[in-house]
Amino acid sequence: MAKTTIETVGEFNLIEHLSKTIECTQPSTVKGIGDDAAVVHYGQAETLVSTELLLEGIHFDLTYTPLKHLGYKAVVAGISDLYAMNATPRQILLAIGLSQRFHVEDLDELYAGVRTACARYGLDLVGGDTAPSMTGITIGITAIGEAPKDKIVYRSGGKKTDLLCLTGNLGAAYMGLQLLEREKRVFDGQPDKQPRLEGYEYILERYLKPEARKDIIDSLAAIDLKPTAMIDVSDGLASDTLHLCRQSQCGVCIYLERLPIAAETFRMADEIHIDAVTAALNGGDDYELLFTVPIDAYDTLRKELPQIDIIGHLCDAAEGACLITPDNQAIALRAQGWK
Repeated sequence: MAKTTIETVGEFNLIEHLSKTIECTQPSTVKGIGDDAAVVHYGQAETLVSTELLLEGIHFDLTYTPLKHLGYKAVVAGISDLYAMNATPRQILLAIGLSQRFHVEDLDELYAGVRTACARYGLDLVGGDTAPSMTGITIGITAIGEAPKDKIVYRSGGKKTDLLCLTGNLGAAYMGLQLLEREKRVFDGQPDKQPRLEGYEYILERYLKPEARKDIIDSLAAIDLKPTAMIDVSDGLASDTLHLCRQSQCGVCIYLERLPIAAETFRMADEIHIDAVTAALNGGDDYELLFTVPIDAYDTLRKELPQIDIIGHLCDAAEGACLITPDNQAIALRAQGWK
């Protein structure tokens, strides 16, 4: 079946086509798609806004990234920053730059992923923009959310002796990317060869369809435990830990033996001769939450949220940022992830 070119539809008909299946469910949404701007009303809560930009060839490769997965991942990348501030995402805006190689049906696939993510996280898509691009596709996500003023968590709130906590395992997304890149190279040389992806479902999902940690934010609220500082791990644990420490004016000790790394990550790392710990520290794209809590919250955390990994603690800034090996050797923590 022949695909519909975007040129024959036109910008306004395209917007109407893409938005006709979008339904607003948030009480705070006053006006969604269809005017010069969306209108939202949050009453007494603070409004938080974050923007994420994804560029083809930099952040994703459509050789192995389905457009539906890309739409889903773009939304997750946008709202993860709001969860990292202990806020509740409510609305998103989506801006897209498109080259002539894309068709309306391609955008239908992308928007199917966006809609799935909106349904999963209770979001309204309330607007955006489209523009032509000379090369590939560019996606801009603006996430809007709310939080009571006294519940917002900043990167700057960490204190000496605070526990450093992590919501899930690291390095799997990076290993998923390495697997896809390996199979792409094989395919380029042998176009009739099928990719070997069986048995790697976990790391592939971690890269292609990550999840934002709404569940942890809800669980922390349920036990009335507010982190002192928090950041989402999207650029690599080392880089994001250093961001948090810099803002909190603290040092940090991270115990390597406490880093959560999935068995599938170790297996893939062994197969392609990459150190799994290095992937965990610098891989990025994990979208886990890294946060600190006072040391006297240890018992509560262990009892109520045993799935949280306590990987270290903050210390005096003069002590620096260190990785502690199993034999108690200190190694300087350096950022080698995304810049």
